[in-house]
Amino acid sequence: MPAPKKWSFFTALCLLFSFHAVGAEQISFSTWNLEWLSSSPSSKFEQSQRSTSDYQALNRHFSNMQSDVVAFQEVNDADALVKVIGNDYQLFFSQRSESDNRRHQFDDINQYTGFAVRNGIAVSNKRDLRLDNSSNSKMRFASYIIIHPNGKQPVHALSVHLKARCSGRFNSSRDCKILKQQGRALNGWIKQREAAKDAYIILGDFNHNMGYQRDWLWDEIAQDTQATLVSKSTKAECKVRSRNNPRKTHQFRSLIDHIIVSESLTASKPKQDVYPVEDVLNHQLSDHCPLSSDIR
Repeated sequence: MPAPKKWSFFTALCLLFSFHAVGAEQISFSTWNLEWLSSSPSSKFEQSQRSTSDYQALNRHFSNMQSDVVAFQEVNDADALVKVIGNDYQLFFSQRSESDNRRHQFDDINQYTGFAVRNGIAVSNKRDLRLDNSSNSKMRFASYIIIHPNGKQPVHALSVHLKARCSGRFNSSRDCKILKQQGRALNGWIKQREAAKDAYIILGDFNHNMGYQRDWLWDEIAQDTQATLVSKSTKAECKVRSRNNPRKTHQFRSLIDHIIVSESLTASKPKQDVYPVEDVLNHQLSDHCPLSSDIR
């Protein structure tokens, strides 16, 4: 009978790490505000008017990202989105886009939130989280899905587009008061997830720089929770076409697109997928660069 093998501490440690690696599912998440993306452009919004070459430039950029899950904002319809991301994704639009929600839609062009999830990843589509409860609200519906990664723990995900014009310090303006209410709604959703021991991720355009120390909106969202703002120290590197001089670029000084995860998820530091300057100057892209992170 052969003598039993003696495992060194180093061998055992390597095996332990390999078991953890097998048990961990890594998915690449991105959030991308596509600025008035529509296959039926509006004369009111020049940004919505895109040529075939503009869509090709957006598609090239997306192909380089290699994202598994994209939380999108400001998308009017699936036809336009497919021109950017191709046919390898399942599309989940906000329920605000459905025919029975006509009172929540604008007549010409809409800015819907939603998700694009790579084919082969199991997804449950949930009802939107309403961030603005006025009866005829036409904005601020957070899209909600649950991702089921190969039998591992499901991940509850929100794609959000919060109120604009309150990007810094809190003041008594209507915009800041609405944004604060939306932060409270997200806090309530997070508390529900944590009470149920759910893994969760929130991605999107928060229209606010939450990277400041003791930022008031982040405090509102994270109050009495274990939520982590993984984009807190991500640098704003996005360059877009200058509105004052379209022959020049403009670089934003602060980040308003963010990613929040639960304590049970491990996230790489999010980075902006910056557009090539040549494409910025020659094409109608977006005034937001995608923000991406690998989640385990």
